[in-house]
Amino acid sequence: MRALLLIACLALWPLAACADPVPTVFLAGDSTMAIKRAEKRPETGWGEAFEVQFQPGRIRLDNRAMNGRSTRSFIEEGRWQDLLDEVGAGDYVFIQFGHNDQSRHKADRYTPPPDYRRNLEGFVDQVRERGATAILLTPVARRRFDRAGAVLDSHGDYPGLVRQVAAERAVALIDMERRSQAVLGAWGDAGSKALFLWLQAGEHGNYPEGLRDDTHFSPQGARCMAAEVADGLRLLGLPLSASLKPPARCLRPVPTGAAAARPGTALRG
Repeated sequence: MRALLLIACLALWPLAACADPVPTVFLAGDSTMAIKRAEKRPETGWGEAFEVQFQPGRIRLDNRAMNGRSTRSFIEEGRWQDLLDEVGAGDYVFIQFGHNDQSRHKADRYTPPPDYRRNLEGFVDQVRERGATAILLTPVARRRFDRAGAVLDSHGDYPGLVRQVAAERAVALIDMERRSQAVLGAWGDAGSKALFLWLQAGEHGNYPEGLRDDTHFSPQGARCMAAEVADGLRLLGLPLSASLKPPARCLRPVPTGAAAARPGTALRG
C-alpha cells in the first residue's frame, strides 16, 4: 500500500509534496489484541476497539496481531517482516507479546526469556531504523484472583523484561499488565467475568455448551482495555497522543441504567 501511495505521489510531483500527515498505527501482538474470526465471536481483541479512541481521520489502523502468536512465531512466520515492509517515517508500532511466549508446553510458540528480550530489542531497533516510533506494552493480565480477592500475576518474568527493554532503550512503554490488574481489582472476582468470555450454555451459538475463558475478552472487555491503552498513550505525550478523543476509562463498573460513560468509569455497549 505504501509503495502505491509513493508511485501516485511521484506521478503528481511537483503538485504534491508527497508528505503524508496521517500516520499508520500498526499493532503487533497476540490474541488479546487480534481481530477475530466469525466462529470465535463474541471473543474480541482490544485492537478491534482501538481506532474509536482516536478523533476521526487522524490515524490509519493496521492490526497485524494474530491468535496464538509469540515473538518467535510472529518472526518465523514472516509476519514481522511483512509489517516492517509497510512501516514508514512517522508511523507507530504497538508491540504486545508474552501470553504465548511463556507457554512452555506449546513448542510451536514458547520463547525462553532471553530470546523474548532479544526479540523485543530487535523489534524496537528495526522500527526505529524506518523512522517510526515503537511503543512496548506489557501483556494484559489474565483473570486470576487469590482467595482474598487480590489479582494474581500470571506472566512470570515476561512483563519485567518488557519494562527493562523500555527503560534501557528509552522506549515508550504502556504497562498494560498493571493497568489491567487495576481494572480487574476494581471490578472484582465476580464482576470482572463480564470483561472476559464467560458464557452460559446456549447463550451463544459458537459455544453451545458455554465457556469460561479468563484470557480472552468480551466486547466490553476489549473496549475497556482499548481505553486503558489510550490513556497510557495520552500520558506518554507523543505527537500521536494529540489525536486521541477525550478519556473514558474503565476503572469501575457503570451501574445499570447509568448515563454514558464518564472519565473514570467503564465503557458499556
